[in-house]
Amino acid sequence: MRRLTLAWLCTSTLLLAGFASAATPERALVFTKTTGWRHTSIPTAVATLQQLAGAQGLAVDHSENAADFNAANLARYKVVVFASTTGDILDSEQKQALQAFMRAGGGFVGVHSAADTEHDWPWYGQLVGAWFKSHPKGLQATQVRPELAGKRNGKPWPITDEIYNYDRNPREQVRVIATVDESLYEGGTMGADHPISWCHAFEGGRSWYTGLGHDEAVYSDQNFLQQLRAGLRYATGKSDDC
Repeated sequence: MRRLTLAWLCTSTLLLAGFASAATPERALVFTKTTGWRHTSIPTAVATLQQLAGAQGLAVDHSENAADFNAANLARYKVVVFASTTGDILDSEQKQALQAFMRAGGGFVGVHSAADTEHDWPWYGQLVGAWFKSHPKGLQATQVRPELAGKRNGKPWPITDEIYNYDRNPREQVRVIATVDESLYEGGTMGADHPISWCHAFEGGRSWYTGLGHDEAVYSDQNFLQQLRAGLRYATGKSDDC
């Protein structure tokens, strides 16, 4: 009888542990600290990311506290999202924690001015893929041209947003997801091949970036929302298609 009781207790404990594990969702950290330009669209970006990540089974924490970038805390997350961050936002120890997170297989998603962040940190520039260099005045009306299997064969969709020029074309280092058509607006400096969204495997982890997301209205655009969904799936390892 004693053996049966012990067996039952062990089985019950294992089952409860399994249920607890199954009930614990993977987590995403949405980080929006700024020390430069502050985008008024950040609250909308956070709410949108919370909704999209939640629909993929991710629990979402929002923070502007750089102290959250330590090994113990980052180990809780599947993906870190820099949503319109700007300027120098992490100290040396926090930078090391982000590097270790990526090297341990973590995911990174950068939105818009994530590319206008940590300009003096070469590793971060490699993580994102390129840095912001300039942008035309105001908002630009253009078309986003998706790329499928490395070819510019996706159906274009219109966008009105602040379109970044980057310090380099990242195509040789990343898989470009979409470009924008510079011929439809003034102030573009990258020519006929102007990547705006891309992804790449990076030091054991996965990185995904979109230059869109400046204007609050963009977060109601279904094409942009689909792009963000794909980015979250890619960065969390749920899909190889970014």
